[in-house]
Amino acid sequence: MFGWPNDSTLLFIAAAFLALCYLAICGRPGRAWLKTITKTTSVALLALIAFQLSSMMLLVVALLACAIGDFFLSRKGTEEFVSAVGAFSFGHLSYAALFLLHPSADLQRVSDGWTLVLALFLVGAIMLYVLFLKAGPLRWAALFYVPVVVAMGILATVLPPVGAIALVLPAALLFVFSDFILAQEMFVLPEDHKLRKVTP
Repeated sequence: MFGWPNDSTLLFIAAAFLALCYLAICGRPGRAWLKTITKTTSVALLALIAFQLSSMMLLVVALLACAIGDFFLSRKGTEEFVSAVGAFSFGHLSYAALFLLHPSADLQRVSDGWTLVLALFLVGAIMLYVLFLKAGPLRWAALFYVPVVVAMGILATVLPPVGAIALVLPAALLFVFSDFILAQEMFVLPEDHKLRKVTP
């Protein structure tokens, strides 16, 4: 599969299976350990695959950091949230460095894609404003995180839209979008809001 060694293929299948399992249970109320295990392990397996198949250690570091972030985010508590923010921030900075250091990276693409960059700045500004008002004692951790994830999204534009690398920008944008939704779910939407049915 994909021309990978058999063990890497099996790890990918396991990661995909766990991700699907998480999708099936993520809408359930509460922060059960089953959610924690499925989400964290699926990302950790991707880090292991990257370690086996790639010489880009920054990719391994980024995936491991995000797996740790998923673990803490799936638990309840202020310390856990701050730990998740720290881990995700480290992961996103690693992704950003990976994008910039890629041989095909070109900063000119950032200015060429100024409309997308502007849109990301606007999303970031909205998130900063909303979180400052709504995040309470967690506001400073949340406000620290927003520029990091937006910067990661912007720096994904330095890569060319060719081959497998073309998937990097959509993936980065999905990460920004998912964090925007998560911010609404955690700090803005009331517990009984109907939109919570589609934002587990």
